[in-house]
Amino acid sequence: MNLEKQAPSRKEAAIMKSALSPQREACDARLRYAARHAGDVVLRSTSSSLAGLDAEGVARARAEYGSNKVTHEKRKSLGRRLVEAFVNPFTAILTVLVLVSACTDVLFPALSLFDGTPEDVDPTTVTIISVMVVLSGTLRFVQETRSGNAAEKLLAMITTTCTVVRQPGGEQEVELDDAVVGDIVKLSAGDMVPADVRVLEAKDLFVAQSSLTGESEPIEKTPEPVEECENPTDCGDLAFMGTNVISGSATAIVVATGDDSLFGSMTAGAAGEAVETSFSKGVNAVSWVLIRFMLVMVPLVFVINGLTKGDWLSAFLFGISIAVGLTPEMLPMIVTTCLAKGAVSMSKKKTIVKNLNSIQNLGAIDVLCTDKTGTLTQDKVVLEYHLDVHGNEDVRVLRHAYLNSYFQTGYKNLMDVAIIQKTEEEEAANPQLVDLSSAYEKIDEIPFDFARRRLSTVVRDGSGKVQMVTKGAVEEMLAVCSHAEYHGEVMPLTDDVKADILCTVDDLNENGFRVIALAQKSDPAPVGVLSVADESDMVLMGYLAFLDPPKESTADAIAALRQHGVSVKILTGDNDKVARTVCRQVGLEVDRMLLGSDVDGMTDAQLAAAAEVVQVFAKLSPDQKARVVAALRAHGRTVGFMGDGINDAAAMKAADVGISVDTAVDVAKESADIILLEKDLMVLEEGIVEGRKTYANMIKYIKMTASSNFGNMFSVLAASALLPFLPMESVHLILLNLIYDLSCMAIPWDNVDKEFLEKPRKWDASSIESFMIWIGPTSSIFDFTTYLFMYFVFCPAFVSGGVLYNDLAIVYSGAQLLDVQTAYVALFQAGWFVESMWSQTLVIHMIRTPKLPFIQSRASAPVMLLTMTGIAVLTCVPFTGFGAAIGLAPLPGAYFAYLIPCILLYMALATSLKKAYVRHYGELL
Repeated sequence: MNLEKQAPSRKEAAIMKSALSPQREACDARLRYAARHAGDVVLRSTSSSLAGLDAEGVARARAEYGSNKVTHEKRKSLGRRLVEAFVNPFTAILTVLVLVSACTDVLFPALSLFDGTPEDVDPTTVTIISVMVVLSGTLRFVQETRSGNAAEKLLAMITTTCTVVRQPGGEQEVELDDAVVGDIVKLSAGDMVPADVRVLEAKDLFVAQSSLTGESEPIEKTPEPVEECENPTDCGDLAFMGTNVISGSATAIVVATGDDSLFGSMTAGAAGEAVETSFSKGVNAVSWVLIRFMLVMVPLVFVINGLTKGDWLSAFLFGISIAVGLTPEMLPMIVTTCLAKGAVSMSKKKTIVKNLNSIQNLGAIDVLCTDKTGTLTQDKVVLEYHLDVHGNEDVRVLRHAYLNSYFQTGYKNLMDVAIIQKTEEEEAANPQLVDLSSAYEKIDEIPFDFARRRLSTVVRDGSGKVQMVTKGAVEEMLAVCSHAEYHGEVMPLTDDVKADILCTVDDLNENGFRVIALAQKSDPAPVGVLSVADESDMVLMGYLAFLDPPKESTADAIAALRQHGVSVKILTGDNDKVARTVCRQVGLEVDRMLLGSDVDGMTDAQLAAAAEVVQVFAKLSPDQKARVVAALRAHGRTVGFMGDGINDAAAMKAADVGISVDTAVDVAKESADIILLEKDLMVLEEGIVEGRKTYANMIKYIKMTASSNFGNMFSVLAASALLPFLPMESVHLILLNLIYDLSCMAIPWDNVDKEFLEKPRKWDASSIESFMIWIGPTSSIFDFTTYLFMYFVFCPAFVSGGVLYNDLAIVYSGAQLLDVQTAYVALFQAGWFVESMWSQTLVIHMIRTPKLPFIQSRASAPVMLLTMTGIAVLTCVPFTGFGAAIGLAPLPGAYFAYLIPCILLYMALATSLKKAYVRHYGELL
């Protein structure tokens, strides 16, 4: 029987909802079949067995059912990516201008329409605008393609595996993508369920499937088939791809993979859209601010020029060119380049960015919540002592602990590994010791969970003696013990004995040891009947003391984070004494501490207030960690959570930025936005700094472009009302804008002041408008002086023999008047053209830093090279044939005697206003 070909019964078909897609209906039918039939039937239907598939069976299953890859998001086609790169409000404006210019400068003259002649054909404007559209779109397309490829390569470095049974060789680790229908899967706490599976054997298996059903509580899964199950997620013997094992263990068979799984059928047909971050919202807000300015400015300039100059067609073209001047065509490309460059830089610093938009969030965090183990400490747990209840070394305690750790089938943590390693060392050193792994056999177990904080195994020796061995947190173990091995005999666990025990444990905790207790019980419940209720009336044997020494780099990393405005808070499941000791060793002050029980007793408002001043939270459950993170966010903090365990996944989801490491459990890696290739706070500190650099360079471009464009357009508006001719032709404005934007392409590689990196930066869209209003009009002051100088002094002196433009008709007439007027306008426009480029480009260096430019803070070499090249190119244009073709005249040397002092004064005024802005608003960027 084949699961793919097994037809649902009439009853099954009747309960299928018509709204479901055919793929989903087939998926549900297959899952219901597996749920309703016994395990051996499901094994036969997939041509598998408990021994697993062989290589031929794996290949056959993959060919028949496909790979275990889910189409999370349809890859955008080349055509769609091109459209998205070229179609946005800014390129739409440029495209309209191209069409208008093509008609007025090429089509109408070529057809001799509207008094035009073929000699008037001039494709210059069309060519320049077309170059801007193509260049902007192409750069954005290339950068987004490159960043997408880089992200895919980085994500490929992250591998998530599962344990399967295959022939020959038995259990083996394979990547999740390699699992196939018919694979026998071993599941334990911390594992991600690799595909849709039918549970064959289970022991206290609890699975969190909130990602599929929204259920907050874990669901117990058992191997018993169900009789009736309308919805597959209600079937107690099925577990689904994308869910994770909270506790317990199981053996299961894969019945659906990839897009055929329940998760895959729900997502394969939909292309997911990325969540819009606060930064991307801010970028869009800036775009619409400029567009609103445009909608006011363009009609105003059009009407003023039409009324004052009488040439409505030229006025229309000039109005459209104003729109071009206000358009930051390179904004999408600059933002994409900054993010892509940041991701590449972070990858070189052992930081993988799963989502490019999370770079800015990483730089913005002002609170880092982290677990203690492996982050502050070396994550190399060593079993230092195995003690009886008096604090004396006792090999019996070690060997009983071995029986618990070795035979449990769940996730073996570092303490389990340390116990096993220490016991095997003892056995190797003393041949008289019995090999416990062969002398005992496992009978049953109660897996660890975070509510009980205990783990029990039931074992039997060669003589048939059965005993249950339990280890766990000291307080939880004392709660289930009624006796203790005290002074060589089993005695009732009185309050005095408890006080003596806790005193010994406290001494170990104060010295930085993590202590767990060990107990045993003879003749527990029979196999198959064992439950948590049997963890009672146990005999406490002693303790196991572990040491996880702090990392050498931790103290320096915490100090570096503090210098960068990031406070570190410890959220740990360990007890308060161990946490306090470790924090003291790494220089983390612990003035206040809250326990999990304290957190439960607080309202959300009380917890939010307390979380601001508390540095360490100890004995927390996973839900309590997530609640602390949520409380900090509710208080206005930007929170990063760093974790690597199953108990950290909920908190990582609740944080602004989830941070994990490549050695973390599957659930933690799947929940993370950022993955570190090295579990070290210093690596994270470098990633935070890189995120702030990325944000700094993006905000630089946005503020400098918005302010300079606003200033230029303010100048144009005034000139349109006062001058008898256009201050600059539309082609001049477009060329000026093109060269300026090209000069800004190096901004993502600019240097960032050290002071800017010292504190978190949150996106504030309102600061853009205030910045435009403060800094933008500064350039207009010197534009006005240039107007006055060129109109009243320079042009009369070098063109008209001292006659002003309005008086030329008195002195000249006919062709001579036309020639003088043309020369007058050409020289005027050339003067403002060059001055505008100098002021607009040099203001980049003014705005990029609150310090004195060129002296206290220098731009990077690429920024210096491109900006100076842009100034040189635009200055040379009036002296070339191209300049003459677009109506510009060569500037006499005397012009630069005016220009240089003008620009120096402009830079001085811009610096003064910048200082005033910083005093008023507290910061420049």
